[in-house]
Amino acid sequence: MNTAKEIRMFAAVRAAAATMIAVVSVTAFAGDKPMDIGKGEYDAACAVCHGFSGKGNGPVAAKLANRMPDLTVLAKNNKDVFPFDRVYQIIDGRIETGTHGPREMPIWGTAFRRQSSVFFENYPAHDIESGARSRMLALTEYLYRLQGK
Repeated sequence: MNTAKEIRMFAAVRAAAATMIAVVSVTAFAGDKPMDIGKGEYDAACAVCHGFSGKGNGPVAAKLANRMPDLTVLAKNNKDVFPFDRVYQIIDGRIETGTHGPREMPIWGTAFRRQSSVFFENYPAHDIESGARSRMLALTEYLYRLQGK
């Protein structure tokens, strides 16, 4: 039978493993050249609204009902701790945020599950969920790297 301490330890190990997967998945190679997967996902999925800098100044931002948040201050606004799990869940679509109102932001978890990825083509077709999770982890890790810029 698991004690509360064992359950907390398992949760911490699981969170650390997710972070390591994100870090490992950040760089792939296109030929001999390293490729930043998180930045590629961000540029393809997020920059149109949030801007390439993450400051909320994308070309579509002015047409949306709600102001785009500055993604470079997520840690600053959270007592200098990047809310990795919350950001991942927002990208995945499990959390609806007031900032996004009636869910103007696409639910990328569903979209990533439906699309094949140019970055993760080596995933078997039956393992769509792992490919989607890898993409969301790489994207979340890229947002972590945007903090304070």
